[in-house]
Amino acid sequence: MRELVDGYGRVAKKLRLSVTDRCNFRCNFCMPKEPVWIPRSDVLSFEEHARLVRILTSMGVSRIRLTGGEPLVRRGVEKLVKIIATTPGVEEVTMTTNGFHLQSFAKTLAEAGLSSVTVSLHSLKPERFEEIIGVNGVFHRVLEGISAAKDAGLRVKINVVVVRGCNDDELYDFAELSRRTGITVKFIEFMPFDGERLWNLERVVKATEMLDILSKRYRLYPKAREHGSTTRYYGFRDSSVGEIGLVSSISEPFCFDCDRVRIKADGKLVPCMFSRDEYDLKPLLRSGATDEEIREFIRWAFSRKFRGVEAMLKTGELPQHIRPMYTLGG
Repeated sequence: MRELVDGYGRVAKKLRLSVTDRCNFRCNFCMPKEPVWIPRSDVLSFEEHARLVRILTSMGVSRIRLTGGEPLVRRGVEKLVKIIATTPGVEEVTMTTNGFHLQSFAKTLAEAGLSSVTVSLHSLKPERFEEIIGVNGVFHRVLEGISAAKDAGLRVKINVVVVRGCNDDELYDFAELSRRTGITVKFIEFMPFDGERLWNLERVVKATEMLDILSKRYRLYPKAREHGSTTRYYGFRDSSVGEIGLVSSISEPFCFDCDRVRIKADGKLVPCMFSRDEYDLKPLLRSGATDEEIREFIRWAFSRKFRGVEAMLKTGELPQHIRPMYTLGG
């Protein structure tokens, strides 16, 4: 088996697979007020998704995360979970979701082979949360979805995009949630993927700043970092439950051992989320190309993977906007 390797020697082990660009929320740091959807005919079928997973696992990719948009608005997505979970070479299938449909789907997803969910929850204040996501009356439904996921036996993490002047006053609240429930909470630096193009460096709360704030109240200790991980995790010295993660995508990138590849809902392969480069797999999938032909195209595209945001920061070339996150899947 020839591994999937980029031009800097980084080996792909994880796939972020977007199953739809559609979402029922309108988070202001992700999606514009009037999103432009991919035509449904251009969205890959489950059979096409499954074929790409089989091809990628033959090159050593073993951990699959389903994303969107919001993956649970894609009808029948639990069927795709089952197909992927039973694909030889797949070690783990996870999902990032806004949690709105989790109460209904958590048990079915767990039975299909999903092992964990990461729920985007950017405030614990109901009114603020609903202002951020642009939808009213859903805060408690998301919390109920998180509870349903735990009850179904899924590992649960919470993603919090921290934006200065918006929700940066809630670090302690989320830390207490982690200590109380045992759920991992990941604080993510604000990145230039917002639909409204509001991003700027002044609104970024650096991971080191967040750690300083949290350390004033909690005795934290660092955990060993997994190869290729986007997150540095910290435990609480006075508690056996709970865990904090810090994602320093802007202030201290982790490009040197990045092991991810992304495929958008329309079949475009994105080697690096901070680059605008995309390579379209759909024509090959729909024109009778063999698995080997697709495999070689993926090798060629991935070999051109950008060095990463680290290089942008060193040259001062980080753009104000790259693409809306809903089109990529995170």
